[in-house]
Amino acid sequence: MTEPPTSAPSSASTSAPPGIPPGPALRGPWLRAVVDEAARRSPARLALGVFAAVIVVFVALLSLPFATAGGQRAPFVDALFTGVSAVCVTGLVTVDTATYWSGFGQAVILAAIKIGGLGILTIASLLGLAVSRRLGLAQRLVAQSEVKASRLGEVGSLLRIVVVTSTAIETAVAAVLFPRFLLEGDGVGEALWHSVFYALSSFNNAGFAVHEGGLSRWAGDPWITLPVAVAVFAGSLGFPVVLVLARAWRRPSTWPVHTKLTLTTTTVILGLSILLIGAFEWTNPATLGALEPGSRVLTAVFEAAMPRSGGFSTVDVSQMNETTWLVLDVLMFIGGGSASTAGGIKVGTLAVLTLAAVAEARGDRDIEAYGRRIPATSVRLAVTVLLAGLTIVLVATLALLAITGERLDKVLFEVISAFATCGLSTGITPGLPDSGKYLLSALMYVGRTGTVTLAAALALRERGRAFRLPEERPIVG
Repeated sequence: MTEPPTSAPSSASTSAPPGIPPGPALRGPWLRAVVDEAARRSPARLALGVFAAVIVVFVALLSLPFATAGGQRAPFVDALFTGVSAVCVTGLVTVDTATYWSGFGQAVILAAIKIGGLGILTIASLLGLAVSRRLGLAQRLVAQSEVKASRLGEVGSLLRIVVVTSTAIETAVAAVLFPRFLLEGDGVGEALWHSVFYALSSFNNAGFAVHEGGLSRWAGDPWITLPVAVAVFAGSLGFPVVLVLARAWRRPSTWPVHTKLTLTTTTVILGLSILLIGAFEWTNPATLGALEPGSRVLTAVFEAAMPRSGGFSTVDVSQMNETTWLVLDVLMFIGGGSASTAGGIKVGTLAVLTLAAVAEARGDRDIEAYGRRIPATSVRLAVTVLLAGLTIVLVATLALLAITGERLDKVLFEVISAFATCGLSTGITPGLPDSGKYLLSALMYVGRTGTVTLAAALALRERGRAFRLPEERPIVG
């Protein structure tokens, strides 16, 4: 007796022909396979592609006629610059956010800030999670490199912490700002909008403002400036640090070295910047000198917190002394913590390089901190990040000088602000030629995605060698 023939499986449920989109039954597995393959081949390129795609979406939305207050389509260069600045949480603008964009346009900017603040590789990980309903090994490795999780098992919970913690802090800041805007005479809806916008813009270190002149009208007002400064500070610490503080804030002895280094270096940098900015601007009648002594101190604290990547200012940056500009250049270039909403080379990089210099000066064989040894690979990575950042800033500064003919101090300030995704400006950005605006847009993208991530995305493969050459030390110094 012959067996009854078995029915052949439907091609719609197994595989899709090359070049033909899958049917409904296949769409999930097909997309999952695409994401897994892309993450396996090059996680960095996948992340860069996702981030670029997000920028394209928001630039398209800002190009709509009703995105502007005048009802006319924004020039492409302005829509592109604003979209990149918002997604890269920078805050540099070519048009005034408060007057040029409509309510819809400002809402698009706010959405771009929120998504961009989650982080480039975090976005890629969440994309993989949304498609596959789970985090595979490849996606976990991608996420681990961004959030600096110590174990792969922490990544899923850490991604949830990223979203929940950021939303909780933003909600708390908005709740503090809401009654202050009511006292300003705003209606309930308008006050809610302003408080939510500034809460998201500050925690994500974006620096966008929906009032003409930014926050200058509240210089010395603790009810506005302190919550914004605290939110900027919290957002710049980095989610690994926030995770540790949330879990073990009562047990500092259990904190990892990264957390201790970040908090220590951040505190030292903040203290020095308050002293320097206060000293250089105390008698400047165009900045701190026009305020009462108590307001001067508060404003100095606020201005010292902003170069970490906050981008807000309650005084006219263009009227600051050149010495203060140089201080801000250094602070912006350093930036905030790793895996944070801040830019720059990161305080961890500075901390590792400083520890290496101290160990070398002492003649120590190992680089140590808080009872732990820092591996040589961390030092090499820190040097790579520093040199890459310096090279990018140097090349961009030369290019912008050639394009604009502006003074070196102003061009350098603008370039570092874009690269470090800070958003502070001496006022030359709106008047730049289109080529200069495109250059700064590229800088913001590179600065947000990270020099190391970009290098990894461009690398075709890692070099593997079965032998090591003999050691010989060149003369240094």
